[in-house]
Amino acid sequence: MNIGKVPESVLKRSVLGQLKNSRKEVICGPRLGEDCCVLKYEENDFILLSTDPITGTTKNIGRLAVHITANDIVASGGTLVGILLTILLPENSLEEDLKLIMKDINQVCNELDIQVLGGHTEVTKAVIQPIISVTGVGKAEKSALTLSSSLEVGDDLVVTKWVGLEGTSILAYDKEEELQLTMKQSLIDEAKGYIELISVVPESRIAIKCGVTAMHDITEGGIYGALWEMASSGCVGFEVQIDSIPLKRATIEICEYFSINPYQLISSGSMLIGTKDGAGLVDALSVAGIHSQVIGKVTNKNQRLILGDGIRRNLHPPKSDALYDVI
Repeated sequence: MNIGKVPESVLKRSVLGQLKNSRKEVICGPRLGEDCCVLKYEENDFILLSTDPITGTTKNIGRLAVHITANDIVASGGTLVGILLTILLPENSLEEDLKLIMKDINQVCNELDIQVLGGHTEVTKAVIQPIISVTGVGKAEKSALTLSSSLEVGDDLVVTKWVGLEGTSILAYDKEEELQLTMKQSLIDEAKGYIELISVVPESRIAIKCGVTAMHDITEGGIYGALWEMASSGCVGFEVQIDSIPLKRATIEICEYFSINPYQLISSGSMLIGTKDGAGLVDALSVAGIHSQVIGKVTNKNQRLILGDGIRRNLHPPKSDALYDVI
């Protein structure tokens, strides 16, 4: 298998297909396209759990680890309460490196009012670079819960900010010297700064107030992967205008330099939302200073179409993230 998420067919056959036991407390267990699992706590209150590793970079991994977990929880309509950390370090790692990781983690936790609940830290021969895996523990009221499977035919599809922010920032940090040969430093610095846009907590809160039907954090596989996963979870189709998908200039130029597809680039910081009133949501987000755009519509057909330049083509199951073609 290639680097990145395992293919959908493998996930269904060799992971999800092996899970047989279930409990009544579990409202939503492991499913394709869902950001969290949901446990019933009280009649109108739920516990949300999510887990994710940082494997694609060694830069800013403390910040990224907390943000991607918070993003998963809020994409399901919840609030992140705390996190559990597993930190694996390669041989000969310096204590200063670990201290910097924890400093970054603590900073984001303070910003988002999150507590580190515990975890495990070790040095091991099993890794060649630092790996952080984070489990998030959150809560949600029944009225706020927004699962990807809740996507409905006729919903507008809205994307917040710009796709490819995370991948662009990672490449700008990891490949800065190479990019300096052909790109202005000001644009590289701008791309590196996209790390500050990784959180989708602000837009999720606005979206919930606007009454959205479904939300999905756009991560590995980019917007194409998120569209596929969300549609699969909701058993629906979609029609998306490719020219409507928002991209930053730095993302376009960096992707062109490395000959990768920006629509398949890891995109934490951008959220895919299904809503009955896309224009109203865009207006509400704009008031808060958050860029967003309606990119298409949910259909009752099996077709998942990308439209543009007079072409209608079917989207296929997501491939390995474009980031892994470079790093």
